[in-house]
Amino acid sequence: MISRTVLPCLLALAALVTALALTVARNGLLPLPGWYLLDVALFAVAVLLLREVPAGRVVPLVLAGGIAMAAVGLLAPPRSSDDAYRYVWDGRVQAAGISPYAHTPDDPALARLRDPGLFPVGDGCSGWDERRTAAGDCTRINRPAVHTIYPPVAQAWFVAVHPFGGGVRGVQAGGAVLAVATTGLLLRVGREKWRAALWAWFPGVTVWAVNDAHVDTLGALLMVAGLGCAARGRALRGGLLLGGAVAAKLLPALALPGALSGLLTRRPTRNDVLLVGSALGAFALSYLPYVVASGTSVLGYLPGYLREEGYEQGHIDRFGLLRLLLPDRLLAWAAALVLAAVVIHVLRKGDPHRPWAGALLVTGTALLLVAPSYPWYGLLVVALVALDGRWEWLAVPAAGQALYLTGGQTAQQLSYGTALCVVLVGTLLRQRRTQRTAVAVGAQK
Repeated sequence: MISRTVLPCLLALAALVTALALTVARNGLLPLPGWYLLDVALFAVAVLLLREVPAGRVVPLVLAGGIAMAAVGLLAPPRSSDDAYRYVWDGRVQAAGISPYAHTPDDPALARLRDPGLFPVGDGCSGWDERRTAAGDCTRINRPAVHTIYPPVAQAWFVAVHPFGGGVRGVQAGGAVLAVATTGLLLRVGREKWRAALWAWFPGVTVWAVNDAHVDTLGALLMVAGLGCAARGRALRGGLLLGGAVAAKLLPALALPGALSGLLTRRPTRNDVLLVGSALGAFALSYLPYVVASGTSVLGYLPGYLREEGYEQGHIDRFGLLRLLLPDRLLAWAAALVLAAVVIHVLRKGDPHRPWAGALLVTGTALLLVAPSYPWYGLLVVALVALDGRWEWLAVPAAGQALYLTGGQTAQQLSYGTALCVVLVGTLLRQRRTQRTAVAVGAQK
């Protein structure tokens, strides 16, 4: 029999799954931003109701909901990003025995690997995810004239999912597996099981991890596993997993200070050395086969991407909040200084038994500073929130989604400025609640 606390949560979860299905299907009853707002509202209601569910029912409810949310992402081809088509291409190239770093997609040497799924024929090349190569061919692969940017662990994932259809649907199915696996891992590693729903039921996971199939999900899974090992003193395994996470998408490097929380207030231990050494070793060794095959071309399009995406001083599309206060020439330096201060704080004051707390602070701060327009970068933040419970940081990936839908410097500053306010207010309320609890406990003694 379903209890009176479980039923409302189930109904809210069913409403969320239904709304997300309509969002992915691009149902015209609401504009897309309206669907996203409804999804977020239903997510908040479902999680609040989950808090009232008996502890014994939480794990199966979170897992079942996570599976349903992942399945919804498979209802349509990618809706808001074309990165998955590059994943398919890189996997296909490797399956043919060729290094993905050796050729660009429009290289005639790889013409035999083309198919209509990636290189449409006779459709006018007018879709949102289609463009022309330099030779005039139509393709769904973004930046077809440049080498791949993705690191070696990501490349290993692309070739691993290649046998499952060899197309974008296989990559999406792989994203669903990663999303559900992350939910299972959060339920195992996390100390309060309900928090796993902050990942499993978060609408962005359905859209970014499954429908768009971003490889950031692989980085999030490995990061959660690595931090879980670090918290239990399994430094070697934790370092290997964290190194693998960095070799999947680079951004999980922001979690490493969290794994070393409190390092500056104690003498470095054998575990500290093992964690750092194994992380660096895993990262370097993952590149070795590709360096042998392709030499320095393993850097791919990374330097060009960083220039293009504005990680150089003075670029109008980055450091939006700092730009309100400082001239362009100081933006990158100011961002680096703020991030370094946060890293030092985590290395001094962080809790080694809760490495995800420091990882969340560093990762969330970095995204607030850089203010990217790609919301899927926030998947790392969502996973860390699910470990740590500080829900206010979910405003950061939400800001990325708002910016992605609208664009422009004003939208960037407004969305990330709002996220910063939410984080600050949430942190203040949390601190006051902790102080009141401490006073109450002291009065009882």
